[in-house]
Amino acid sequence: MPPADDARLAEALVELQALTKRLRRDCPWDREQTARTIVPHTVEEAYEVADAANAGDDAKLLDELGDLLFQSYFLALLLEERGAGDLETVARTVHEKLVRRHPHVFGDAEADTAGRVRRRWEEIKTEQEGRSGIFHDVPESLPGLLQARKVQRRAAAVGFDWPGLDGPLAKMREEMDEIDAELARTGQPAPETESDPRVFDEIGDLLFTLVNVARVANVDPELALRATSGRFVERVELAERLAAEAGETWAELALDAQEAWYVSAKRRLAGDRSVDPG
Repeated sequence: MPPADDARLAEALVELQALTKRLRRDCPWDREQTARTIVPHTVEEAYEVADAANAGDDAKLLDELGDLLFQSYFLALLLEERGAGDLETVARTVHEKLVRRHPHVFGDAEADTAGRVRRRWEEIKTEQEGRSGIFHDVPESLPGLLQARKVQRRAAAVGFDWPGLDGPLAKMREEMDEIDAELARTGQPAPETESDPRVFDEIGDLLFTLVNVARVANVDPELALRATSGRFVERVELAERLAAEAGETWAELALDAQEAWYVSAKRRLAGDRSVDPG
């Protein structure tokens, strides 16, 4: 980066730091915040960054990254107030960690594939950063899908992993068969009642296995599920509008009629404007 660009970047970052300190001083809401009250907003902003990146929306990504950057500034300021560090410490600490974890870039180590880089990271965490145990530093606060993936990655780092997709795919089919057997035994439960413990366990096993399939296929399960949920919402909302345009009330339609409008909405969104039901 040219020196002039470096200067502009430094100026922008210092200005944001000054703004953060002024908000902490002069805004009643910001004055009341603690790390615990801010962190839920930080998590929310991280998900909004993920949504923007997943959607390929550069303008939104630019905006959301700014919100997430401010969260880092604010939390660093809270550290500074407690005498536990500051933004400079945060930057220098992550800089040092990134250099340490990339000896193939800043040293003589070799790692010619992304998989080897990841395995080396796990080795460095154990050898140089004092982390012990296979499942070190897996936050309990992670969403279930991401926690499952992190646990699986930790196991894979010590060689406990399928050699390819055939294993997890076969395990997925096995878990489906086990769920079928349990549901055949128990039948469908009444709404709003506690599930059968064995059905509960089997569904958990299936979800864990699906995360494993996603991991081996290089798919982020959280983003994939959120994208599918978003598509479902978009399709149902369009189906409801199409039905309303035809003089029908969605909630009053039979399931087969709702399904017909849903298929029509799906085709519309895919660019296929076939004749709609009606």
